Amino acid sequence: MTDPVSLLPILEKLNTATILCVGDVMLDQFVYGDVDRISPEAPVPVLRVTRVTETPGGAGNVASNLCSLGCAVKLVGVVGNDDTKGKLNAALARLPRLTPALVEDSSRPTISKTRYATGPQQMLRVDAEDTRAISDVTEQAIIDAALKTMDGCNGVLLSDYGKGVLTPKVLRAVIGAAKAKKIRVFVDPKGRDYTRYSGADAVTPNRRELADATGGHATGSNAEVTDAARQLIVQAGIGAVIATRSADGMTVLTGPDDAPVHLATRAREVFDVSGAGDTVAAVAIACVAAGADLVSAATLANIAAGLVVEKVGTASIDADELHRAITDNAAITHGRTLAPISSWAEAKAQVERWKARGLTVGFTNGCFDIVHQGHVMMLDRCRTACDRLVLGLNTDASVSRLKGPARPVNGHDARARVVAALGSIDCVVLFGDNTEEKDTPLELIKTLRPDMLFKGQDYTVDKVVGADFVQATGGRVVLISLEEGFSTTNTIKKLGSAA
Repeated sequence: MTDPVSLLPILEKLNTATILCVGDVMLDQFVYGDVDRISPEAPVPVLRVTRVTETPGGAGNVASNLCSLGCAVKLVGVVGNDDTKGKLNAALARLPRLTPALVEDSSRPTISKTRYATGPQQMLRVDAEDTRAISDVTEQAIIDAALKTMDGCNGVLLSDYGKGVLTPKVLRAVIGAAKAKKIRVFVDPKGRDYTRYSGADAVTPNRRELADATGGHATGSNAEVTDAARQLIVQAGIGAVIATRSADGMTVLTGPDDAPVHLATRAREVFDVSGAGDTVAAVAIACVAAGADLVSAATLANIAAGLVVEKVGTASIDADELHRAITDNAAITHGRTLAPISSWAEAKAQVERWKARGLTVGFTNGCFDIVHQGHVMMLDRCRTACDRLVLGLNTDASVSRLKGPARPVNGHDARARVVAALGSIDCVVLFGDNTEEKDTPLELIKTLRPDMLFKGQDYTVDKVVGADFVQATGGRVVLISLEEGFSTTNTIKKLGSAA
């Protein structure tokens, strides 16, 4: 079995890949809110909207994943002439290294999926679409756009959502042109007839799709999935199958006569599977285009799938997340659990994901220059009181301003790694660069919006930085009991006396 740590060099090459993505482009809208009453007009919940997000969906989400990985991406698809097109274009414009080549067809709507959710629960999804095959004129325009933009690409991904864009003619033209140029072609498939994808290097069906494509072949066990994949390769004329199997991980079959490779799932908490197939297909083609073999690419795609299902809504994975997941898993394998050391933006996104799952997020802060028993006990008590705990850690410049020029004893990189390994922390975030105004965690607290704010009982609530904000936003301030006789200052004094 491939050791994921050995695959880290592949992640550094993803920015060398240029991928052409062709398929059903759409807009994913998520409307989040609170429900606290039933409508007097009908027995339905009333959603009080608090947040709306608009992101590229379908083939657009595949492109988003590829961009997040660092690839250059060319996107070909169909849009209508409507307001949704403008929203989709705005969402695509936020993606780095993306070149869209969208064909407008005023006879069709721009596809959109709008999901309404409260907390971790989706209440309703509303689709606006036309699933009929595109017209002959639009079909030829798609082929022309794909063939024109294929130059300079080293991978092609066909994202089929069954919305009428990837017709047999489009598929034959794109796959044929790619094969003539010796460009690898992967397909995220749909439907029962995979002979449409004949000539593709790999397809990425899920368990149900694999069963449908093989006439109802059983896909419960490893052996059954392998048999179905072999049948599919032979009957459809496809090079390989990467079969995703939800909680059972993946099965990779690189050819009809090859031995299968079964990859265990890596998801820790499955929350939302929206777009997970997009992530698998994107990571797989990106890694192959960057020089990886198929099993190595699938191994990284499997890790990415385990990360994306922990996120809320249609989400993407970047190379840094994959790198951290691999190194963190290696640490856990060797008996150590390490919390991530995150940027403010990464921490904010993580806190939002935790909250969307209904988890209570706590926050505390400090210098933690020389970690002692008092620190350990205090952090354990904080973590016991909440579901997830974020630690704000003062940077070296901030510690020096607060404690004097002889401090800190240990730099913030070292301090962050120590507290990240304690086991009571779920995320470490640095604060305090530049100016004295940042020596308090107030702006970080406002960014993260924790449910609970922890401080030692040597404070009173009115003296806790951020208390007013947390309470005003519905959170609580909790004063934690401290271990007597322990402090960093006293430890340093003892060391000085001993010297």
